[in-house]
Amino acid sequence: MLKLKLALLLLLPLLLLQGCATAIVTGAATGASIAHDRRSTGSVIDDQGIEFKASFALFSNKEIYDQSHINVTSYNGSVLITGETPSEDLKQKVSAEIKAIDNVRRIHNELFIGAPSALPSRSSDAWITSKIKAKLAAEEGIDPFYVKVVTEHGIVYLMGILSHAEADKVVSIVTQAAGVQRVIKIFEYTD
Repeated sequence: MLKLKLALLLLLPLLLLQGCATAIVTGAATGASIAHDRRSTGSVIDDQGIEFKASFALFSNKEIYDQSHINVTSYNGSVLITGETPSEDLKQKVSAEIKAIDNVRRIHNELFIGAPSALPSRSSDAWITSKIKAKLAAEEGIDPFYVKVVTEHGIVYLMGILSHAEADKVVSIVTQAAGVQRVIKIFEYTD
């Protein structure tokens, strides 16, 4: 069953993009990241499924979709919700929508109450994430494949499966990056 899931995961981009060169690169990158991930192949596939189902559920709920900007990131069944929504009631509705999805173990609802962020703010967050990923890739003793980085409003959320020593090193690198307001760890520890 595990080999079937992996084969489907690798072939799905090829089928959807009908032989496009992008599909080959995407399939190879996905396969490489699975082969180099501390999560099981099944967990990687489950996480992608959670993110897809969450996006679909939130898109289908017009009350949430029309008023909010929401990002959902899943890592080993731990779901991080970031973005903005105008009320506490909608924030709780978002959690309820995601809680109903299979394989969700924990929810970290970090939605801000307020209007959806503007493009310059999102661009700044994307820039911060890119800088952090580059720094992690360049650091000796840190495997960037083990860390998922999400930035929202200058707050950096770190997800992954690391030892305490690895986590401390990652946090040290991240806190030194320009533009980082705060770091929130959502790690699972190997030790």
